[in-house]
Amino acid sequence: MDTTQGSANGTARASAPFVPTLIGIGAATAAAHIGNNFTTYLVGGLMDRFGFTPFAMGAWNMAETLSYAAAMFLVAPRARGLDARVLAMIASVVVIAAQAGSALTGAYPLLLAGRIGTGLGFGLMNSALNLAAGRTGNPARWISLGIAVQTLLYSAIAIVVPLVGRDYGAQGMFLGLAAISVVFGLCALLLPGGKGSVESATAGRAPIGAEGYRVLAAMALFAFGSLAIWPFIERTAHAIGIPATQFGLYQSAAVLASAVGNAGLAVVIGRLPRAWPLAAALGACALTCGLLTTVGSEAAFAAAFVAFMVSWFLTYPLLLRLAYAQPAGERLAVMTTGTWLLSQSLGSLAAGAMAQGFGAYTLIGPVGGVICALAIVAAMPVARRLDREVG
Repeated sequence: MDTTQGSANGTARASAPFVPTLIGIGAATAAAHIGNNFTTYLVGGLMDRFGFTPFAMGAWNMAETLSYAAAMFLVAPRARGLDARVLAMIASVVVIAAQAGSALTGAYPLLLAGRIGTGLGFGLMNSALNLAAGRTGNPARWISLGIAVQTLLYSAIAIVVPLVGRDYGAQGMFLGLAAISVVFGLCALLLPGGKGSVESATAGRAPIGAEGYRVLAAMALFAFGSLAIWPFIERTAHAIGIPATQFGLYQSAAVLASAVGNAGLAVVIGRLPRAWPLAAALGACALTCGLLTTVGSEAAFAAAFVAFMVSWFLTYPLLLRLAYAQPAGERLAVMTTGTWLLSQSLGSLAAGAMAQGFGAYTLIGPVGGVICALAIVAAMPVARRLDREVG
């Protein structure tokens, strides 16, 4: 099996020092995904404190993910000329200012502006992460390692954030997340710096192509389906009697399990084919997504939630692996992640409307699971073709 994971037309730079690169990529991964993982607690806190409706909170979350996607699509055509480290510094400043500013207000329009700011910052940070990983010799492996570090960090944060929310409310959570972004931003300075090579510049001008658009479609279906429920996942747990602090413990267990999964994936990904691991991960994610809103017991929810998180974090680098293997390389990888955020934002709005219209979250999981499963249909022709080439 061919173990090359870099952009199709790119060449790897000299190997970066392992430990600093791991710290930098791990911190950037964690910094870029704070909103995706912990905005659900802010949603619950703001609904309890100010009485915002599910639809309003779906739109609020959508504003963050739309601006997140916009930042990534803005970076994508300019990727080859940007320094990942500088981009990460700018991203950190934007996120910290937006989170801290949101702690000072309860006005919905100002909170909405704050979400737009955090989304832009997260998008810039994720772009920096994708650029840095794409300029290593094995981007899919580094993305998996970054997720492993992120999930280890999040296992502690998932316990602390709901406790802060219980004692200090939404304001305390905003300030706590801003402080976390300071630490992650400083560590992200260890990302590999510099701009793209001549080879990556050539790849940056390559057309997306039919297979590239299949990868984008697969990411869109995966993200829309699996993450529509995410802004309300804490509310879903609350509906069957699970308090936020207990949900935080389950999230901590889930991210620890995800860390183990992604660490294992990083070890073996270069020897794996592309088709069946991706199909298995997508199938597991679709199934458990459907279970999240249909089970009625705490134990069943906890098991489904852990399995959902593990499968989701395995699917993401496996999909990005298809993007990095295309001629457009780094640019397509950034666009693929941008597509994830755009699709998630639309899914959040749809989920908020569905929850408000039906008065419950029950249908969101099964509908999302079906949509997620359709990503298998979009991705498999690309994965099989790449497997045939290296078989």
